Amino acid sequence: MDHVFVYPCGDNLYVNLTNRCPNDCEFCIRRGNDTVEGNELWLDHEPSAQEVIEQLHTFAAWEQVPEIVFCGFGEPMERLDVLLEVARYLKQHGKQTRINTNGLANLLHGRDVTPECRGCIDTISISLNASNAQAYDAVCHSIYGLQAFPALLDFAKKAALAVPHVMFSVVDTIGPAEIARCQQLADACGIPLRVRAFIEEGQA
Repeated sequence: MDHVFVYPCGDNLYVNLTNRCPNDCEFCIRRGNDTVEGNELWLDHEPSAQEVIEQLHTFAAWEQVPEIVFCGFGEPMERLDVLLEVARYLKQHGKQTRINTNGLANLLHGRDVTPECRGCIDTISISLNASNAQAYDAVCHSIYGLQAFPALLDFAKKAALAVPHVMFSVVDTIGPAEIARCQQLADACGIPLRVRAFIEEGQA
C-alpha cells in the first residue's frame, strides 16, 4: 500500500489524515521515525474522505473493531472537514469514534469548532503534557507560543459540552511532580487525565 491512511494499532483502526501539525513536541513519535507498528505513515499526499473510506474497506473486519481513532503523524483536526465527513460515515455504520488531538483546533481554524463534532465524535483525547503555559511551550514548541496552552484548556472545556467523553493525556517522561500538577489542573477543569507511557514505535 503506497499511502497508509488507515492502519491497525492494538484492537482499533487509526486514521492518518495529514503530516501537518502546529507543534513540534520533544516526545513525538515522528521525530526520527516514519513508522508505527511497521506501517509507513509519512504521507505523500493528504487523502480525501473517499480515499480514507475506500482504504477502511480493505480491512475485512473493520465493522467489528471497538473504536476508530483519528490519529496519525500529524494533527488530525488540521483536516477538520475530511475528518468530520469520515466520522459521519463511521457513525452511520454504528462505530465508536475518537480524536487524539493537541487541542489547538480553535486556533488553527479561527473559530470554535467543537460544536461541529457533536453527533459524530464520541471521544476527544487532548495531549496536555504540561501544567502551565511556559512548561508546555518548552516541551511542545507550538507555533502559537504561550497562546497555545490557554487555548488548549479552553478547547477542552468547550469540547466537553459537545461530545460524550473528553480526556487529557500526558506522557510519563514529564516526571512524577509535573504529572501530579497536571492531575490537579485536570481535576480543576473536571476532565479525566490519562498517563501514557513514552514509546519510540508502536501504539498511538
